[in-house]
Amino acid sequence: MHTRKFLTLTVIACSLFLTNARAQKLKNFLDNSDSSFTWLGVDFTQARLIGDAGANTADAVDRHFAGINQVVVNEPKKYDVPGNLHHEKVTYDISLVNKRNAAINKDNIKTDNVSDGSRLKPEDISTLVKGFDFGGKSGIGALVVMEGLNKTANEASMYITLIDMDRRRVLLTERYTGKAKGFGFRNYWAYSVYKALEDFDDDYKKLKEKYADAKDPVEETPKKEGKTAIAQDGAKAAKKPKKKS
Repeated sequence: MHTRKFLTLTVIACSLFLTNARAQKLKNFLDNSDSSFTWLGVDFTQARLIGDAGANTADAVDRHFAGINQVVVNEPKKYDVPGNLHHEKVTYDISLVNKRNAAINKDNIKTDNVSDGSRLKPEDISTLVKGFDFGGKSGIGALVVMEGLNKTANEASMYITLIDMDRRRVLLTERYTGKAKGFGFRNYWAYSVYKALEDFDDDYKKLKEKYADAKDPVEETPKKEGKTAIAQDGAKAAKKPKKKS
């Protein structure tokens, strides 16, 4: 009896520990600059190129999207990813987004609808992350989900997102806009990512306050289905009548 009670208490204690650990992932990341994370790059699968009728979308998909991701990795002093996210340790892996971006339908990128640059919501980012293949990676991942590349306004809109890669869940996602500048498609739009990361850096203290009491999402436990009326009736029917003595 005592052994059974001890085991029950142990299970409860372990369960509470794991729940608390999950609930602390975002807070630990924001509070501890010495923790590591993976820079996943810029996902363009939801992006719309607005007001740029002369753009070569095939070239953008085949070369420039990968080029933008590469320039962020190749120029760490300018695109200070760990510094802008207030961390010391970062691992770069843009292979996953490059694979996704290469499969974009080139015919669906262009639009003249300005509202396409502000159509995404945090729920859309969560849906994207749930369908993301992280290739077995674990820990915290940082991903930029590009929303709109507005040539008319010379700016891009995007969501800077922190992810629990183990569970494919969004821990934090914030929308930013960044001014575009430079020569050529790659440099022009890469600059907007640079500006958005700088703004994230400036907002870091506010973000820590905003998410100070945030709890990481916990997967709901499915309710157990009770016996159906048919099953119950069938069970009754299966019972044999008692023999009279």
